[in-house]
Amino acid sequence: MSQAFGGPRGSGSKAPEKGVFPLDHFAECQKAARTYLACLEEHEQDASRCMDLSKAYLECRMQRDLMAKQDLRELGLTPVKPLGADKGPDAGNLH
Repeated sequence: MSQAFGGPRGSGSKAPEKGVFPLDHFAECQKAARTYLACLEEHEQDASRCMDLSKAYLECRMQRDLMAKQDLRELGLTPVKPLGADKGPDAGNLH
């Protein structure tokens, strides 16, 4: 047999599309990751129901240089609005 299981040898491996990124050794984003994974479990792995948590986790990693900063829209997501971001300077005032 001239070929090993899985195809010819020597073709080399291909690097991941996004490259490598550091592991979260100091558990800086562990809470966000666990919250997201719990949401997935609760919703039978339906990621669309946990999208805000996914965004929060990715933003945590980007803020701490655990992955390259990238527009979430390029990843198929829209940015998470900080709490109160939709309130203007006189949001509490009635006219």
